[in-house]
Amino acid sequence: MMDLIRWNPAREIFSLRNRMNSLFDDFFAPVARENDDASFWNWNPAVDVYEDDNNIVIKAELPGIDKKDLVVDVKDRRLTLKGERTAENEVKEDRYYRRERTYGRFERSFTLPADVDPDQIKADYKDGVLKIEIPKPAKLKPKQITVH
Repeated sequence: MMDLIRWNPAREIFSLRNRMNSLFDDFFAPVARENDDASFWNWNPAVDVYEDDNNIVIKAELPGIDKKDLVVDVKDRRLTLKGERTAENEVKEDRYYRRERTYGRFERSFTLPADVDPDQIKADYKDGVLKIEIPKPAKLKPKQITVH
């Protein structure tokens, strides 16, 4: 006996979307080989951007990157994070079963609010996480108004 399955058009659209995403990913960002020039720009670190009472905070996951290989620049209203994760050549390429970690250079840029003082920006790198604290300009800080 054959079971009937109710047709769900949403499931078909989701499947089609995944197939189209794969097609575009393969076309515009093909998996690069290690010696290919494109492999030097094929990853970006995961970044969280949030604010606390006094700062705008950027946290970037940068495992396996030396502190000396990181550059944080501020020019005009743009903060740029650059670096490079180099491949370990301890194992010969033909001995790999699977290689998923990505290596190469990266660059991320963030537009800062007006009136940010670049001299007050602090950066700390610990356990593969870069934390950048950007003090909020005075006009961005919430002002508490006392109700009488």
